[in-house]
Amino acid sequence: MPGPKLDPVESNTELPKHVDVVIVGGGVAGVCTALELVERGKTVAICEKGQIGAEQSSRNWGWVRLTHRDPREMPLMVESVRLWKDIDRRTGQQTGYSQCGVTYTVASEAALEAERHAADALQSYQIPARILSREEAMESFPGLSLDIKGALYNPHDGRAEPQKAAPAIARAVQNMGGSVHQNCAVRTVETKGGKVSAVVTERGTISCEAVLVAGGVWSRLFLGNLGIDLPQLRTKGNVLRTEPVPDGPEGTVKHPEFAMRKREDGGYTIASATPSRYQLTPDSFRLFAKFLPTLKNEWRSVSLGLGSAFFEALRTPRHWKATDVTPFEKTRVLDPEPDTALIDKAFDVVKSSYAPFKDAKIAQRWAGYMDVMPDVVPVISPTEGVKNGVPGLYVCSGFSGHGFGLGTGAGRLAADLITGQGPCVDPSPFRLHRFSDGAKIAPMENIIQR
Repeated sequence: MPGPKLDPVESNTELPKHVDVVIVGGGVAGVCTALELVERGKTVAICEKGQIGAEQSSRNWGWVRLTHRDPREMPLMVESVRLWKDIDRRTGQQTGYSQCGVTYTVASEAALEAERHAADALQSYQIPARILSREEAMESFPGLSLDIKGALYNPHDGRAEPQKAAPAIARAVQNMGGSVHQNCAVRTVETKGGKVSAVVTERGTISCEAVLVAGGVWSRLFLGNLGIDLPQLRTKGNVLRTEPVPDGPEGTVKHPEFAMRKREDGGYTIASATPSRYQLTPDSFRLFAKFLPTLKNEWRSVSLGLGSAFFEALRTPRHWKATDVTPFEKTRVLDPEPDTALIDKAFDVVKSSYAPFKDAKIAQRWAGYMDVMPDVVPVISPTEGVKNGVPGLYVCSGFSGHGFGLGTGAGRLAADLITGQGPCVDPSPFRLHRFSDGAKIAPMENIIQR
C-alpha cells in the first residue's frame, strides 16, 4: 500500500569522493543534523536507501509538542520548538510549521488531576499551559460533543507537515552546498587508525571524518553489523487523512480515543489513541530483559501478536560484507499495512461526535514503524564508550514516536557533538553507553493515564 505522497527532492548526480560528515538516513533528524553542519561550514552527504522522509518522518501525526514530554528530553524539546519557529526562514522553504496550540481532553477526574501536574511542569519552563473546564474546552471546537471532564491547553504546542518538512530541509542542505543521494544505501563504515575513515555505499565509497547513523528503525541492524548494540525495537502507528472538511476547526485536539489536527490542504490527520498489536520479532526476545521496565508500566495497553514480521526478521541477514547486497537495498521503504479497523474506529468517534465531520471522507490511510528504546528516550551520542564503538561514529535514533517534533533540536545536538562545540543541552540523558554503564534504565515515572 503506498504511503503518503512526499514533496520531491532531486538527488545529486555525483557521489562525492570526500566529505567531512556522511549522514546515514534521510529522515527529519538526519536532514536537520545536515542543515546544522552545512551552516557551520562542514561538507555533508546525506545517503538515504529510499526516499527522503519516506518512512516514519512522513507518517507521523505532524505534532510539535512540549506537553507530556519525559523530563529528560524536555530541555531538548524547548530548543526544538525555538528552532521550528525559525526553520522556514533559515531554509527558505515551507515546512508548514504553525504554533497552533493543542487541547488535551480527559474523561475522568483522576486524569484531569494528572493534567494539572503536567501543566505545573510546563509552567516551570515558562510555558503558559492551563487547565480548561469542559465548557472552556468545547468553546474552541464548535459542534464537538464529547463526554469529557476538562482539558489541558498548551498554546506553545504546534504542528508541521510531515510530507513537506524533511524534503524541504534536505533541499535547503543542497542549496547550501551539501549533497543528497536517494536510493543509495550505506553498506558499512570503514575505519583507519582506530577511527572512522569512510563509508561504503552501493554506489561507491565516500571518505569522511565522521558518520552519523540516523536510520530510524534500521539503526539497530546497521550498527549490529559493526558489532555495536543499540537496544531498539519497533512498533506500528496508524494514521488517516481526510478530504478537505468545510468549517473544520483550526485547533488541534487529543481525546482518549483519537488525535486530530488540521492539514494545510484543508483535510485532517486523524490517529487512533489505541496502539496497534505489537508484533513479536526475534529481537523482542533478545531484548526482553532491557525492555522489562517499560513493559511493567505499559503491559495493560500492550497486545502481542506473532505473524509475518517474526519470520521476515528471521530471514533478514544480521551480518554482511561491504561487497554484499544489504537488507537496506532489498527493502527501500517500509510500508506496513495500516490497521484499518483500529483507525476507522477512531474516525467513527470523530464523525459521531463532531458535526463538521459528519460527511467527511477518508482520502488515505497509512502506517509507519516507530523506533523504540527501553527508557523511551532517544540516543543522540558518539559510539565511543560502548563495545566496538569508534571515534567519529555517532548515533541519532530511537525517538520512540517523539522524533518529528524533536528533530530540529536533535539535529543541533548531534551537530554539536560531531563538531565538538558546547552542546545546546546536557547530552548525558541521550548517551548510548547508558545501557552498559550501570545506569538505571526506566521509562518516565508517573505516566499520565488518559
